[in-house]
Amino acid sequence: MKNTMLASLASVLTATMFAACSNKTPTAPYRMSAVAALAADRQDASLNPDFAVALATMRAATAKYHDVQNAVDDGFVLRHTCGAPGDEEPTIYANLDRVRDGKIDPALPDALMYEPTSHGLRLVGVELVMPYALWTSPEPPTFFGTPFEREDVPGVFGLHVWTWLHNPNGMLEEINPRATC
Repeated sequence: MKNTMLASLASVLTATMFAACSNKTPTAPYRMSAVAALAADRQDASLNPDFAVALATMRAATAKYHDVQNAVDDGFVLRHTCGAPGDEEPTIYANLDRVRDGKIDPALPDALMYEPTSHGLRLVGVELVMPYALWTSPEPPTFFGTPFEREDVPGVFGLHVWTWLHNPNGMLEEINPRATC
């Protein structure tokens, strides 16, 4: 037993010395990963590493808004209440200064989406908004390849991002069948 332990220890020590004395620094693989290649090829936002960063940024920026009072304190105002017959839209609180700034910024989402629960409003996602008047291209804006929807009543392009409630149809789909209204 003692000889086996000494032999194992000697092997580990030898391997450690060779690794420590090597003049080559280990590097990451130089080829694109299969997932990254697939994302780039398919324009699939859910597999895009940049989309993952944008999503993490949105979650960090909106975490404090699980308490809707924090949203109100930061300038978000009620723009839409869900509950009208046939209405699948969540309750929306928008920050009008952000809506009017003409920027699509994951760190500063324009609107917050909530669903009603027996315990109050539950944050389910964000909405990115671009007013028609500030968008000069004939095509709607896009976010990681997904075009914004036209919302003629307020005169904006909007895109729902289901950051806090899984959407089986896709994170950037307009309607989430799991959301209640």
